[in-house]
Amino acid sequence: MQIVFMNRLSRMSGADQEAFAQLWIGEEEGIWSLGWRDFSGAEELSDNIWYEGGSWNEMLCVYRHELAVKMGDGYRPLIDGVFHEEEGLNSRNQEQLKLQHYSEQHANEAIYEELCAWRRGRASSERKAPYILASNRLLRMLSAFLPRTPEELLQIPGVGEGKASQYGGEWLNITSGASRDHSYPLSWVNEAVEEEAFSSWLYKQKELKYKKQLERLRLRRIVLQGIENGLGMDQLKTTSGVSRREVLEAVEELEKDGYSVEKLIELELQGISPNEQDSIWTAYELLGDSFLKPVLYKAYGEEFSPAEGLDMYYERLRLIRIRFRRGTENGVEMATGF
Repeated sequence: MQIVFMNRLSRMSGADQEAFAQLWIGEEEGIWSLGWRDFSGAEELSDNIWYEGGSWNEMLCVYRHELAVKMGDGYRPLIDGVFHEEEGLNSRNQEQLKLQHYSEQHANEAIYEELCAWRRGRASSERKAPYILASNRLLRMLSAFLPRTPEELLQIPGVGEGKASQYGGEWLNITSGASRDHSYPLSWVNEAVEEEAFSSWLYKQKELKYKKQLERLRLRRIVLQGIENGLGMDQLKTTSGVSRREVLEAVEELEKDGYSVEKLIELELQGISPNEQDSIWTAYELLGDSFLKPVLYKAYGEEFSPAEGLDMYYERLRLIRIRFRRGTENGVEMATGF
């Protein structure tokens, strides 16, 4: 095996003792290997193999995720730029990340729970997903920094003029009544955050990010192989261990990246009448393919409300949308015109 990359890392372990490790990537006849080797004083321990396989992209995802875990544990590399991506943070991004980091350590839990209850109520009344109204991250920052005025509210990352106008008054009703021992502007946070703790937190964020990327990559591989083997949505859901919605999102991504998913679409739509498919196709032609809800009611009628719910119909729309987008590029005029 040829070693194509190696880096040495170290961290403080115990009372003034330094632990060392090596991270390496090797290749032999198209098979990539990725490993981690610990050292204990002069003693060299056995390798911990993180990955062996033929996919560079998957190996790189594993590399980034596992390295982020190690750096979150305090390891630091001899050679910088170890994630093989653009890493630098500008001052504004770093300031916002420090605010987020601080808020996770100093949130007012009672206020946070009250904000979460507000979000549940609002989401229900507006028939929106809760995260569209406000993310957990934003509610944490509101609960930690407790703005009392519209001017203070606008200093919270994630609060723009639109959100402040729409929901700001309700947020301030919750946050302004709580006692606080800090002031605005929030520039003091930069000094209040301990740099080593902040660095470890940043690597934890990378760990979560790369874990999601790795899970997404593996899901795509499972779905692509399943489609090739003639599996349907139910079987892909069982094989992958994720929801039908997540499977369908992976199918859309694969189609966008140039992979053929037509075998699955044909299988899933084989019980749908040509007239129904053509109605959906025509709705896309009239309304465009950006939003599904107007297409649904154009194809099925404004009063459409099946007892079994709408999920299966939205899934049907998304499968036909894949054909529609492909057909638009290729000049296909009808949903069943193959």
